[in-house]
Amino acid sequence: MLAIAGAAFAAVQAPGAIAAQEPATKLVFCGKNDCLLVSGFRADPASQVQLNGHPVKVEGGRAWKVRVPIATVRAWSRPRARTLDVMVLNADSRLNRADQAALPIGLLGQTTQLASLVIRSR
Repeated sequence: MLAIAGAAFAAVQAPGAIAAQEPATKLVFCGKNDCLLVSGFRADPASQVQLNGHPVKVEGGRAWKVRVPIATVRAWSRPRARTLDVMVLNADSRLNRADQAALPIGLLGQTTQLASLVIRSR
């Protein structure tokens, strides 16, 4: 009975463990400007991390993070992009892992100035 309970617990935990491996983004304040904090995991701490094809110097070992100024993210991304390509390269500069990290909503989009907003109840 204990083995069945352990297997059920492992099955429930597995999806969360996989989701934790995906890179994440978050807006943070750094110095005078806002930055995008990108974090993720890699199997080898010596692996190089690239964002949209640009190598970045990350902090940490297997769990890494990097702060990139918003202006740099805009320069490296296509207009109105919603994701950031995150690539991890092994020591031979060969692709080890490629993911897409969702950008915060509206980060690279155009803002729309509203003259008015009408809300009606039914």
